[in-house]
Amino acid sequence: MWRFFLSLVVLGSLQAVEPLTHVYKHVEGRDLKLTIVNPPDWRAEAKLPAMVFFHGGGWVGGTPTQFTQHSDYLSTRGLVCIQVEYRLLKGQPSETPPLVCVQDAKSAMRWVRGHAAELGIDPHRIGAGGGSAGGHLAAFVGMVEGKDDPQDNLDISPKANALVLFNPVFDNGPDQGWGYARVKSQYREFSPAHNITADDPPAIIFLGTQDKLIPVSVVERFKSGMNKVGVRCEALFYEGQGHGFFNAGKNTEFFQKTLLATDQFLVSLGWLQGEPTLKVSDTKG
Repeated sequence: MWRFFLSLVVLGSLQAVEPLTHVYKHVEGRDLKLTIVNPPDWRAEAKLPAMVFFHGGGWVGGTPTQFTQHSDYLSTRGLVCIQVEYRLLKGQPSETPPLVCVQDAKSAMRWVRGHAAELGIDPHRIGAGGGSAGGHLAAFVGMVEGKDDPQDNLDISPKANALVLFNPVFDNGPDQGWGYARVKSQYREFSPAHNITADDPPAIIFLGTQDKLIPVSVVERFKSGMNKVGVRCEALFYEGQGHGFFNAGKNTEFFQKTLLATDQFLVSLGWLQGEPTLKVSDTKG
């Protein structure tokens, strides 16, 4: 239903193609999969930019379909979009750190980069995007060393080349951070905000000013830290909006506005070309 809606409101005459599914990892007796949405004119030799999306849910819930609508639109703009299934902490003690989550995130990035040629992807233009805990994972693969799955091919870099972060819980420290109860004294090993360095990828962040999990000051502090070491970081704040305000099924207006800003950010990096085809509607809610 949402794809039909988007074909009318967002995609116009362009149609997203049917997604492909690949197993990127076998662990703990299960296959972990990722879903790929290719541009309509995809060719293996094209070397297109890609965005790997990680869903939110506090590391304990959520599904990869959170970014299906984002993928449908951005694929029509020439981006290969990938949605990742990763292991969750559901049922684990509340003090369990998200080790398996970050391991799977890095494994997914390595799989994509390692298969870039057959996927028609430029291995030097693989971004990571995500919301909330998925935003943490996206920032983690762009900024934090270590916490690799021992079965990974460590010769392949998991590092993202750009970050698109929707109300990310990327600060896990004791000063207004989120998730500190899980990581405690290990927070510097998990928290992207405590691993800012000059080789971090450019980033854009979206946050509602009434987010009850992430204070505006936390994002402003992160942005300042990135800018201080010479890394491009943009932060867009949306007045009166709470956590998850950007989701497609929550508020059409802010879903479209944040998606349009994502498009413009990727154009500014040279990853997408031309004007966005998305037109923000007057529909509310």
